[in-house]
Amino acid sequence: MKIKIFLSALTVFFIALGSISCDKDDNATTTNGPMLYIQFKFDKNQERLNNLGQPAAVAPGNAALSPDFNAISAHYFELAQTQNTQLGEGDVLYHAPETTVGGDKAIDFSQARIVGEGQNFLAIPLSAVKAGSYEWVRVSLSYQNYDISVRTAGVDYAGTLASFVGFNTYIGTHSINNSFFPVNGNRLQGYWAFALDDYPYSTSGQAPAGATTVPNPLATTSPIPAGSCVVTGKFADKLVITGAEKSNIVLTLSLSVNNSFEWHEVTADGKYEPGIGENVTDMGLRGLVPSFKVVN
Repeated sequence: MKIKIFLSALTVFFIALGSISCDKDDNATTTNGPMLYIQFKFDKNQERLNNLGQPAAVAPGNAALSPDFNAISAHYFELAQTQNTQLGEGDVLYHAPETTVGGDKAIDFSQARIVGEGQNFLAIPLSAVKAGSYEWVRVSLSYQNYDISVRTAGVDYAGTLASFVGFNTYIGTHSINNSFFPVNGNRLQGYWAFALDDYPYSTSGQAPAGATTVPNPLATTSPIPAGSCVVTGKFADKLVITGAEKSNIVLTLSLSVNNSFEWHEVTADGKYEPGIGENVTDMGLRGLVPSFKVVN
């Protein structure tokens, strides 16, 4: 579905979410018990999905590429028991800090946890996870940083793109390598900034409202708020927490980056050429496959 921004509805949702659960890994460094570690993986070959979790090709008239990911951040994380568990009614293990400095409630980017592939995004004592059987994972993605190629006058250049896909983000000044972007305000889902790696050039822009893909295979039984970036994925085997765990569990969130950076073509050559008016249309991740393993 096309995503429209309804901030008032989101405000109600995230206020409720905050009352359900705080950040459960605040005291992770003080425990000696087994831990739940949550990490990200970026897969260019993973199936490319649409908002309903169905296989999707690149839209006619558009082109896309699979970016090389450097880092990512998320707004919150939830384990859901069944397909009928409504958003916020599972075990919410993380809810990122928010602020109203920019006006409407927004994710506070200055406090974002930004990690690379295979790094621990969360470290949560298993004693803080509710005992139960979990079939689904929900993660609200908020920030992406990746390398792409752009073409100008027939020459390809390497650059880095910062992509903000959260419902609303307050940004002070953010940077890409040696390029700085003073924003000092809120930016809705779809704000991006770009800088060339080897040349003093940078720019920023905004993808169209409602254009960010957010795969949710449970759209009919457990919808997500319009304008959020809550990507939903199913375990191959249920994650069962008994409360008597003796070993650590590593939970990996495999995200499909299969042609996840999409633009409208002016010259149909499969090359992103912003200089001739080729505009970014979609930066949403294209699917989530969660898995876990028990480790000593």
